[in-house]
Formats: sequence, structure tokens, C-alpha cells
Amino acid sequence: MSTRKPRRSVRAPLLVTALCVWSGVAATAAAGDSPDREARYPRMAPIEEYLMDAAGEMALARSAAPAAISAAAEVLVLKPQGYETAATGTNGFTCLVERSWMAPFDSAEFWNPRVRAPICYNPAASHSVLKYTLWRTTRALAGHSREQLREATRVALASNDFPPPEPGAMSYMMSKDGYLGDGTGHWHSHIMVHVPKVAAASWGANTTGSPVVVDTRDIPGQTIFMVPVAHWSDGTEAPGL
Repeated sequence: MSTRKPRRSVRAPLLVTALCVWSGVAATAAAGDSPDREARYPRMAPIEEYLMDAAGEMALARSAAPAAISAAAEVLVLKPQGYETAATGTNGFTCLVERSWMAPFDSAEFWNPRVRAPICYNPAASHSVLKYTLWRTTRALAGHSREQLREATRVALASNDFPPPEPGAMSYMMSKDGYLGDGTGHWHSHIMVHVPKVAAASWGANTTGSPVVVDTRDIPGQTIFMVPVAHWSDGTEAPGL
């Protein structure tokens, strides 16, 4: 799920972030990509550099959303083979900390081991968008190269292996403690709405005076509309765009 303008492209099944991709991180790493940064992160670092202390990761994951939501959410933490459930939830939300490989494939920080992108998916996004995050993370940790991940994603999309974002799919990225990239920091506190591919104009995104931002990069499978909010998850004031 930066100071850049996030974007998503035409129709296809799910495939975030985020992820970010951005899903989470998909909403992270764009602006400021540069050849020197590419040279800094040419390949995956040792897996240990992407891992965290479980208690610290749980706290960071929960910081993605207000406590009234995240306290009752399922929490996932990253292990060497992929994400594992560290706390069960009761409200259908899922909180986790996404890593750099959820960024678009052309991101210079695709393998940046410092990236920590806390995100909480609502029930609809947990049933759809989250599946791609787990799929891509498992393959990254298994040692797949960026090009192998890109090709596997292309094949999965062509085979309709992933569902599109369910109606109402959204997520919170309101943590003041996230690190979305060297040129990004923790960006702005925001919520994200995940939809199958649509034009930015359908939401009036990226237009003068509109609070809605859409990532202008091509991230397969969905369009993510981001709306900055005025406070962090702990209630303190957050800077605007």
C-alpha cells in the first residue's frame, strides 16, 4: 500500500500491494526511485534482515488502524516461510506488516529490507486482497527472483488464480511508525479502498482539490484509491498532503 502518486491499471483479478500492495507496500514505494537506490538493493537480502521480533511486529501491525479495530483483529507475523497467525481475531480484520517485495516490480526498493508497511485489511479485503500478499510473500521467501515473481504473477493473472477485490474491500494504513521506503518514510496517514481495475476519473482521483489519490503506476489486478486522514491511529495529528 509516499510523496508519489499511487496508481493501478486495467482489469485483472486481484494482485495488490501492496501492496500494497501494496497491498500494502503497493501504496508505498514510488517517488524518488533512482538508479543509485536500485544499485543499493539489487537482490534479496538475507531473510533475517526482513524479520522482526514477534511482539514488536504484532504491535507495529496493530498500529495500522485505531485500537478499536486492531485490538480485535487477527494479527499475522512474518516467519522464514511466510506469514503465520500470531493472534486470532473476532472482527474479521487482519493486520500485518508488509515488506518491500509487495512494491511494483519496477520499484528500486523492491528488495529494501528496511521497509515495514503496517496495514489492516477489513473482512472483504482479508477474503480477497490479502491472498495475493500471502502468495507473493511465500515465493519471495523461497528465493524467487524479481523476474520469476513477475512471470509467476503474469501466469496467475492469465489463469484467474486470484479473486478480484470483494465489494467493500478497504484497508487502514494509519501507523506513524511504518517505513514505506527510503524516499517515503511513513508517508501520510490514510485509508485505502480496493476495487477491480477502473479509471481514476471514476472517483475524481488525482484532480485539483480532491482528497482521493490513486497510484499512477501499473500494479496488476486492482485499483487502490487512497484517502489521507487527519490523524494517526493513536489519535495524534497527522500532516496533510
